Amino acid sequence: MQRTKPPFRADHVGSLLRPAALKEARAKREKNEITAEQLKAVEDREIEAAIKKQESAGLKSITDGEYRRAFWNYDFLGKLIGAETYLGERKIKFQGRQPRPMMVRVIGKLGDYAPHPMIEHFKFVQAHTKQTPKMTIPSPSSMHFRYGRSAVPVEIYPDMDDFYRDLGESYRKAVRAFADAGCRYIQLDEVNFTYLCDPKLRQQVTERGDDPNRMPHDYAKMINAAISDVPADMTTAMHLCRGNFQSTFVASGGYEPVAEILFNEIKIQAYFMEYDSERAGGFEPLRFVPKGKQVVLGLVTSKSGTLESKDDLKRRIDQAAQYIPLDQLCLSPQCGFASTEEGNLLAEEEQWAKLRMIAEVADEVWGR
Repeated sequence: MQRTKPPFRADHVGSLLRPAALKEARAKREKNEITAEQLKAVEDREIEAAIKKQESAGLKSITDGEYRRAFWNYDFLGKLIGAETYLGERKIKFQGRQPRPMMVRVIGKLGDYAPHPMIEHFKFVQAHTKQTPKMTIPSPSSMHFRYGRSAVPVEIYPDMDDFYRDLGESYRKAVRAFADAGCRYIQLDEVNFTYLCDPKLRQQVTERGDDPNRMPHDYAKMINAAISDVPADMTTAMHLCRGNFQSTFVASGGYEPVAEILFNEIKIQAYFMEYDSERAGGFEPLRFVPKGKQVVLGLVTSKSGTLESKDDLKRRIDQAAQYIPLDQLCLSPQCGFASTEEGNLLAEEEQWAKLRMIAEVADEVWGR
C-alpha cells in the first residue's frame, strides 16, 4: 500500500530549520558584508546538504527547506506583478513574540506574469535529487485574509470580484510556469481556511466588513483558478495551518465549519492537515473527503523536539481511518519546521529524528 506518486505515505510540509552557517551568511548580507553571489553560494551548499539529509531520512518528496526565504509567504507574493511587500503593523497576532512586521499590498493590476525567481529555486532542487522535488508556495488567499480591503486599494480594484479573478490568473500563470519547468508536485500553503474555523478571527473579519461565510467560497474559486492549467500528471496539494511562528499559533478550532468547501468545492488532490493538538479538533470532518483524494495527517508536531510515541501515532491513524479509508491517508509533521527564517524551538537533530520516525511509522503502517 505504499504510494509511487505524491503525496507519499511519509511526507513533510517543506520548511526546515536554517543551519547556523546559513543564518550567519544572511545576517552578513543584510549588513552588506558579503555579496548576493556569496550568499547564494552558501545557500546552494546548505540546500544540497539538506537534500541529502531528507533522502537519508527516507523521504521521497524533497524541498529546499525554504532556505532562500525569510518568510513562507512574502518572498513569493512580493514578486508577483502588481504586488509589493513592506513593513507595517500586523493585523493578526501570534500568541507571544511577533514576527518582523512584513506585509503585502496591491500596487497595480494583477494578472500579468513575469518569470518568478522561485522557478530557479525549484530547478536547483530538481537538479540535485533523484526523488520527487516539491515546490511550496503560499495560497492566493494569503494576499487578502490578513488585511482585507486595506491591502487592495479601491482605486485599483473598485470591485473585489475583479481582484479575486486577477489574482487567480496571476497564480494560474505562475503555477503553469513551475509545471513547464518540470515541477510535478506543488503545494499551496493555506492558513486562512483554518483561521476561519476560529470564532475570534471570524469576528475580526466581520468587524472589518468582510463576510466569513462568503470568504471560503471566494478563496475556493481563486485556488481552483490557480491550479486550472496544470498537467494531468501534476499533484496539487494544500497545507492547512493555524500559525507556526517560533512554535506559537494564531487560531484554534476544528475543521467542521469549512470541511465541505475544503474537500468538495476545491479541486486540490491532497490535504496536509494539522492534527498535532486539540486545537485542530477531531477527525470527524474527514468524512467529507471524497474518493480519489489523499489526506496527510500532521500528527507529529514541529513545534517541539519531544519525539512522539510510534504506538500513539498508529493509534491516531487508526482513529482517523474510522472516517476515511486507510489507503487515503499519509503521515507528516503538522507544519514546517521554520515558517520564517527564525525557525521553531527545537534542535536540528530533533527535526531530523522526527522525519526519520515518520518514514519508519509509514513503513510499519502501510508496508515498505
